[in-house]
Amino acid sequence: MDGQPLPVEDEDPRARRRDGTVDTVAVAGGFSDLAASPYRRDRDRIAGSPFFARLGGVTQVVSAAGAGLLHNRLTHSLKVAQVARAIAERIQEGERDRALAERLGGCDPDVAEAAALAHDLGHPPFGHLGERVLDRIARHRYGLADGFEGNAQSYRIITTTDVRGPSAVGLDLTAAVRAAVLKYPWLRLHYPQAHPAGMRIPPRGAAEPADAPGTGSSKFSAYATELADLKRAREPFAGAVADWQQTVEASVMDTADDIAYAIHDLQDFHRIGVLQHAPVAAELTRWATDLAGFAALDSGRLAAESRRPGYSLEWLRRRLHAKDGWIVDDEAFIQAVATVRTELVDELLATPFDGSIEAEQALATFSARWTSRLVYGVLMTGSPSTRSGHVLLGAAQWHEVQVLKFVHRRFVLLRPDLALHQRGQASLLATLVDALDAWLVDRDEVSRLPRRLHDLVELAHAEYSALADDAPDLLIGATGEPVRGADEVHALARGRAVVDFVSSLTDKQAVSLLDSVSGRAAQPWSESFVL
Repeated sequence: MDGQPLPVEDEDPRARRRDGTVDTVAVAGGFSDLAASPYRRDRDRIAGSPFFARLGGVTQVVSAAGAGLLHNRLTHSLKVAQVARAIAERIQEGERDRALAERLGGCDPDVAEAAALAHDLGHPPFGHLGERVLDRIARHRYGLADGFEGNAQSYRIITTTDVRGPSAVGLDLTAAVRAAVLKYPWLRLHYPQAHPAGMRIPPRGAAEPADAPGTGSSKFSAYATELADLKRAREPFAGAVADWQQTVEASVMDTADDIAYAIHDLQDFHRIGVLQHAPVAAELTRWATDLAGFAALDSGRLAAESRRPGYSLEWLRRRLHAKDGWIVDDEAFIQAVATVRTELVDELLATPFDGSIEAEQALATFSARWTSRLVYGVLMTGSPSTRSGHVLLGAAQWHEVQVLKFVHRRFVLLRPDLALHQRGQASLLATLVDALDAWLVDRDEVSRLPRRLHDLVELAHAEYSALADDAPDLLIGATGEPVRGADEVHALARGRAVVDFVSSLTDKQAVSLLDSVSGRAAQPWSESFVL
């Protein structure tokens, strides 16, 4: 009976696939599952996906080209998977935590690892910069109510646009893994009701962005086209976790992502000499030596002096109080600053990275020590704040991660030279979308579209036609205007297809494709970019 589905009633509902069955070893369309566990099969399907392989060419913070041994989205995902598995295994080893996890729907290390491998599949070229550009284009140019979001794109890939699963519709993953990928288990605007954005203290990511009021949640994990699948994936957890709350395995993945992000990006920028000892030391030391003076400053003075040492760190302390009063504590914050100053500034950054064995060992020691400290500080709770999941960092470790993230943002992400680089990348993506859209509406050339883009248009048209017929409210955006007629449906489909296509490129592919369609390519098409 190998390759045949087993009846649902005989199996764990968490292991259901899209059609409501649980398969044994599947062989379909040349696709073969080798693992016995359904969750291990999911892990293997994700690792074998071309969308996963492409992450090796996608920016983590800045392009790795010519910049030494930097993390990309692939290496980041592998490290998140490593940390997620370690956390899940620790939960399984503790009697209390294991029992609590079972009451909340389960915590399987294979599920947590698979979700971690999948969590960044939807990141577009050029990292978060690309995400913002495509979201703006999707909403403003194409009228897509749910725009673009990397997490939602990841879910769309595993459920819809990847064709390597046995059914050729997504990867045909189990409900447990699909639910674990849902870091923000809601739509931008329409689901659930009442929407978590309206909660007194919204879950992390659910609130509207301050610079775009009325557009819905700043973070969300599914588009309207995948809503039905989201509901099916969450069915086994109904009654165990709230409809806006992460599953335990999603919470493990989210916590692992935080840990990896806080550590590895700092490593990268020390390696290439961007993260300098002097300014980081000045910021942390100046604040720590005048706590009372900074606390007495009014907010206007604080904002005006933000470039001076200590002022930005005080701004962070106040922001944490405003957003995370459930856990923030001034004594813990002071201690976290001291710990980061000692272990990051005085130890790691004090000696410039020179590529020597000693320098590499110092980086490895820093990474291993901090990863262990944070993983062993992970806790489980049955009654989390709306701002956290059931799996979370302990108070000391949580504050340390906030300070590490602050150093990354203040001394890397806000650098003017990075902004200059990113403005060029934003222009490139917008121009590429223009070029592909012009091709789509060119009656003389539309028949010669790249086959993948043609297929994506047909897929999206079927999806939006069905929504227009069965759930038109899901297509209404912030303007409140309903979608009317076949032309508007086709415009939505064209926009989603273009966004799907561009977001599936690597950084280098995006550059090469624009060079080709604009006539700037220096080499023949056969040597530059093959679709």
